[in-house]
Amino acid sequence: MVKSGISFTNRDVTMYPCITLKPGKDASARYRHPWIFSGAIDQIKSVIEHGSLVAVTSHSGDFLGVGTYSANSSIAVRIFDYTSTPIDQSWFETKLRSADQTRLLLGYGPDTATTGYRIIFSEADNIPGLILDRYAGVYVMQISTAGLDRQKSILIEAIKAVFEPDTIIERSDLPVRKQENLPDVIACHHGEPPELVEFTEHGIKFLSDPVNGQKTGFFLDQKDLRRELVSLSKDKKILNLFSYTGANAAVALQNGASHVTNIDSSDPALKFAKKLFKLYELDSAVYKNITADVFDWLSAAPSEKYDLIILDPPALIKSQDDTISGKKAYHFLNRTACQLLNPGGIFITSSCSRFLSETDFAFILRQASVQASVNLRLLKTVYQSADHPQSLYFPHSLYLKTFICQQV
Repeated sequence: MVKSGISFTNRDVTMYPCITLKPGKDASARYRHPWIFSGAIDQIKSVIEHGSLVAVTSHSGDFLGVGTYSANSSIAVRIFDYTSTPIDQSWFETKLRSADQTRLLLGYGPDTATTGYRIIFSEADNIPGLILDRYAGVYVMQISTAGLDRQKSILIEAIKAVFEPDTIIERSDLPVRKQENLPDVIACHHGEPPELVEFTEHGIKFLSDPVNGQKTGFFLDQKDLRRELVSLSKDKKILNLFSYTGANAAVALQNGASHVTNIDSSDPALKFAKKLFKLYELDSAVYKNITADVFDWLSAAPSEKYDLIILDPPALIKSQDDTISGKKAYHFLNRTACQLLNPGGIFITSSCSRFLSETDFAFILRQASVQASVNLRLLKTVYQSADHPQSLYFPHSLYLKTFICQQV
């Protein structure tokens, strides 16, 4: 628990306890970074409950914003608004409409070629702690903080009011919730939970499993990579490492790939991939699914060569403490995988670790390719798709980077 100090005369925010920052600790908030760390909070007086909405002021009493307070995290406050607007259902409706209008500008929407996309990307869309994805008429939300969890009921009502959804599913089964003393929650809050949801991305049909799948049921952030595969895949023999449910393979096979080998440690994910391939009526002869740990599979030094290799592992650096071991893992994967390229082949490698910078990732790839005696030319760098926006004020919102290279 923390104690509050200065109170407001502004009638809109007097309902919230106030947190006052130490002298000189207000610069990041003034420049719209949404996180305030516990070390920036001054000594204060009254008790504030974990997850409460709070108002934040500088040491001199200047109002800085309204956010939610965490007693258990080093990120003590996550700012929701830099005005004194109350955080109520109307506020959530305004934020949801604004984010949805932005997606429509980008070409994502119910009447477009892309009906599966992210509507709210947490801090980057000014609702810290919330992920909200849309799969046609099914909306899937994830809540990662105690502050937002306390606002869940009005958030759900706001989603209903703005989108009139068929279904609202909560997939709040995130490891970070343990830090907030929150239990895992998988629940249907509106409508009936479907077994699978069909949606489109750039006109291509996909399937999501919002109840049992990873994340919210699909990896929506790799839209732009999948779009690149449309032109890269024709007549290619492809190795798809960390294939998950086969979305990359599906795009490649629909655009002329001669064969795709999918490798993933999850047998359920590969079985789901078969359902996806069945949706396209693909001949089983054009793909092969192998259930294996990718590290073990590459360690066995396979001899078969490929025209195009996709290496898209999960985040291998989940915190600063993982940096050394994670960099070693990325190096191993890239070194051993790029050795399997045919001459002139395409090598696509991704990192979704926000603790690994693009510069450091490029350095790893440079070292790994030299040690593998593979000369690579960088053709293009692709980032997370635009429905996962990058906030100027929150650098952590840029996390996914993909290098598309060619052996020369």
